[in-house]
Amino acid sequence: MPVVLTGTLRAVASDVGCGSCCCLRRYRWFPAPAYNTRMPDSTRPKSVLPATQVHMEGFAQVREARRSELVEDYVELIADLIADGREARQVDIASRLGVAQPTVAKALKRLVKEGWAIQRPYRGVFLTPAGEQLARDVRARHQTVERFLLALGVDADSARRDAEGIEHHVSEATLAAFEAFLAKAAPHV
Repeated sequence: MPVVLTGTLRAVASDVGCGSCCCLRRYRWFPAPAYNTRMPDSTRPKSVLPATQVHMEGFAQVREARRSELVEDYVELIADLIADGREARQVDIASRLGVAQPTVAKALKRLVKEGWAIQRPYRGVFLTPAGEQLARDVRARHQTVERFLLALGVDADSARRDAEGIEHHVSEATLAAFEAFLAKAAPHV
């Protein structure tokens, strides 16, 4: 069915019969949709969007958290493996994260390049002092978020899993609020 747009009306033409010049054409007229027209201010609902600058800053924070999430997960796991009395080997990291060894190799190259880790031939991965500090910071954030979720009544398994994702996206102000809440409401957790 061809659609013909004309002014403020649109016609939908349908062929009746064989389509030759002797057949009739039937038109049905509909009001054209109103594109690029604005509702009067009195009838327009209030915007639910935050101010542009606030919106942009929120998305920027999330993008930055996503960029650092991989680094933080690897550094935290490497520190945990070393603290557990073992070397942090690629095979152990891959099995703990549930990824392939080539994925771990690529991530470790990034950690070395950015100064978080050191790789030694035929040995495991070791953290630089900056990597050790990052691991401590990430572990502290993780524990704060997990304790907060437990204080809210979330079961231990869910709190552990959820804290693993939330720890990367929570701001310092929110962490401080979590800690203040825990100090008042649940000092035993």
